Amino acid sequence: HRLSTAYYPQTSGEVEVSNRGLKRILERKVGENHASWSEKLDDALWAIRTVYRIPIGCTPYNLVYEKSCHLPIELEHKAYWSLKYVNFDLKTTGDHRKL
Repeated sequence: HRLSTAYYPQTSGEVEVSNRGLKRILERKVGENHASWSEKLDDALWAIRTVYRIPIGCTPYNLVYEKSCHLPIELEHKAYWSLKYVNFDLKTTGDHRKL
């Protein structure tokens, strides 16, 4: 950790870069309707927290929670294949019992 004085740009460069990225995402998501930026803030923060960062070698989410972040579609995909595998095993077991 580095200690820094508030409002001293030389020591808060990383924060400025992150804030600029957040602002850019919000500008693209909100467009001309600037009043709706607060509705899009959670999505923008999620995007920033789940993107791999080269300087830290992982995602900010992984750094904080010490585990990977899985999107709902990834979980659905894993669940589908797990169920398919289990159903196949049950079918195979049933076939063996019939013999």
